[in-house]
Amino acid sequence: MMSGNILNKANKLLEKGKQTRSEILSESVDIASAEGLEGLTIGRLAKDLKMSKSGLFAHFGSKEDLQIATVRRARDVFIEEIVAPASKDKRGLERLEALLDNWIKYVESGVFRGGCFFFAVSAEMDDRPGRVRDLIAHLTMSWVTVIEDEVKTAIELGELRSDCDAELLAYQFHGFVQEANWFYRLHGRTRAFQHARDSIAETLSRYKKNNS
Repeated sequence: MMSGNILNKANKLLEKGKQTRSEILSESVDIASAEGLEGLTIGRLAKDLKMSKSGLFAHFGSKEDLQIATVRRARDVFIEEIVAPASKDKRGLERLEALLDNWIKYVESGVFRGGCFFFAVSAEMDDRPGRVRDLIAHLTMSWVTVIEDEVKTAIELGELRSDCDAELLAYQFHGFVQEANWFYRLHGRTRAFQHARDSIAETLSRYKKNNS
């Protein structure tokens, strides 16, 4: 009986720790999207979350560990909001269009206070070598690769022309959405998102097999 009580208490403490860590990361992603990863400090989060610094240190041993965990949380949200829903769609053109549309909706809806998390932290960390930059570079290139792979699949399925440059298209699509994010965040032009949608549709229409 005693060992069972101890186990129950241990499980409750573990769950509470997971919940607290999740709450910390939800706040840290929101801050970083607007103020950058360098704006994340144990002291800042402790104040915002009304926690002790020692309590936060129990979850993250250093500022770099906190930054890494924050980037990974942003990745998880990105997958949940964009990639997972599109996985239900057929590979190729259908999934490609779903991925891009989900991405625009994600940026447009303001999931994070500062807009697209990876747009913000990429600009901040691109010239700062280290683990944080390496993780951001890996994740952002992985996303470009996902787009490129769907373009290649659409070519293989005969949905897009064989002379279509998959790498170029992925680059263009990525640029359309990132430009919309920049134009909206800096200039408040909501029309930017429709421009991105129109640019994607126009580009795809030029390469669709039935238009050749």
